[in-house]
Amino acid sequence: MYHRFNENKYPSTNIKMEIFKEHINLIKQSNYKFYNPLNFKKEFLIPRNKKVILLTIDDAFQSFYLEAWPFLKKNKIPFILFVSTEPVGKKGYMTWNQIKEIEKEPFVFIGHHSHSHGYLIDKTENEFINDIKIADKEFLNNLGYIPNFFSYPFGEYSEFMRKFISKNFDFAFGQHSGVIDLNKDKYELPRFPINENYGEIKRFNSILKSYPLEFKNLFPSEKQINKENNPPPFKVEFFNEQENLKDLNCYSNELGEWEKSEIKITDNILTINFRGAFVPRRGRINCSLRDNGKWRWFGSQFIIKEN
Repeated sequence: MYHRFNENKYPSTNIKMEIFKEHINLIKQSNYKFYNPLNFKKEFLIPRNKKVILLTIDDAFQSFYLEAWPFLKKNKIPFILFVSTEPVGKKGYMTWNQIKEIEKEPFVFIGHHSHSHGYLIDKTENEFINDIKIADKEFLNNLGYIPNFFSYPFGEYSEFMRKFISKNFDFAFGQHSGVIDLNKDKYELPRFPINENYGEIKRFNSILKSYPLEFKNLFPSEKQINKENNPPPFKVEFFNEQENLKDLNCYSNELGEWEKSEIKITDNILTINFRGAFVPRRGRINCSLRDNGKWRWFGSQFIIKEN
């Protein structure tokens, strides 16, 4: 997941174009194919014996159009561009004409990223639904259709939001890190966020080499927590076929500090005893496993309600 390109004053969401090009070259040198989202729906549940790479870009910043788009167009690299409709045409953002220009290419897909790109999890249920419906009308008026891919702003969603999105879209993406596999929930798909701090080549290379850590169930399903259930009970049920669980390591950021988690694995079920409460606004857990020569990874995220 990328956002801005060559906007160096925003390091938390920016990537320099020379680094982005190195990422693309590394993907090619690793003999991975870029995935065309056109195939996503019909192939999602088909087992895959070789990884493919899906590029996503959030927010439709003008810098994407000016800097990254000419390179992606020249190389015909497929991607999803997630658009929030309210900022379109404003300073720093793409216009509808620019969005329609790139959308004409067969390897480009437009995704739904809400209308306001606000902290929608803080809104009432009706306000959230209204925000999505306003964006729906904007997409219909300007593109003639409502995109079937959705990306949660800031990667934040509650169980209510996930259920609503699941009834109106084919797939939805968060911002918790991990590798997609056929067992992942189609409405909380992971992505690896890439920026100046987390886009250096060594880390990017390790991301390319990671594999999904597949699981049967993850609890709790509600990703919004408050002071009554912070920290939440956390449990992951793995498949019986998963080997080497004794080598699993997890890290989490409760109390505002990343540290190795206190974990327990019994009958293929992982539980984490958190050291204390998560600090607003986001709580994160990342787990990895060295499994027969492969690094497997999954991440999870909670949104902490402050009152």
